[in-house]
Amino acid sequence: MALSPQQLLAHLDANTYWPQPFGASLQEAYEHQLAVRELRIARGEKPRGFKIGFTNRTIWERYGVYAPIWGTVYDTTLRFCEGSGELAIGTCSEPRIEPECVFGIARTPPARAGLDELFDCIEWLAPGFEVVQSHMPGWKFVAADTAADGALHGRLLVGPRKPVREVAATATLLEAQLARAHVELVHDGEVKDRGAGANVLDGPLHALLHFLQALRDCPGAPDLLPGDVVTTGTWTDAWPVKPGERWQARYDAPLANLEVTFR
Repeated sequence: MALSPQQLLAHLDANTYWPQPFGASLQEAYEHQLAVRELRIARGEKPRGFKIGFTNRTIWERYGVYAPIWGTVYDTTLRFCEGSGELAIGTCSEPRIEPECVFGIARTPPARAGLDELFDCIEWLAPGFEVVQSHMPGWKFVAADTAADGALHGRLLVGPRKPVREVAATATLLEAQLARAHVELVHDGEVKDRGAGANVLDGPLHALLHFLQALRDCPGAPDLLPGDVVTTGTWTDAWPVKPGERWQARYDAPLANLEVTFR
């Protein structure tokens, strides 16, 4: 029997492992994820947008998940900074860090939006650090587990935001800049990993479009709303982190560098 939404939320709050895999289909996993969302809203948490996971094809085989997933970002998990910030991760289960590109949504995209229409609905872009977590020990899971586990979302730090029209005049130009950009993930002065924007479904804007289509194909899912933030997936592998550590992401333009201290 699949874990209930109440059980999923209880393990999230208590920072404890699930006693078993989720045990149902991917569709049922999203149904449970949306039910957990309603439980979190009922107790006062506010959705602030979404995260997209497993857009980086270079890590699919490592984790055994071969398609993107998505989940909700909340006011309790989201923080903004102007280049250096803090995140509390003591209640995250097996936390790992991911450098990403984050978009701010200005308006709800139209039906059957393409890249150009989607670009017109974006207000800003920014570097981000997502902290992901797993309630299955050792990061051993299948796709349904990750969807039921809130798409593994733990925390999100969003760095300096830049109006999208200051970066590029069209979707094509923006995607070209982001796809060819690179990042170095640094801990204690050591470069731990390198990645590129092209790793995430050929570019973050393509990842955002894929997510929009998936969101609208999911029964009962909310739509993108003005003010939502969407983080589009890691450019590198996900690296284990713990309180007391400081990490940096050194991005190429148009994204600024970002630093986080964990507590």
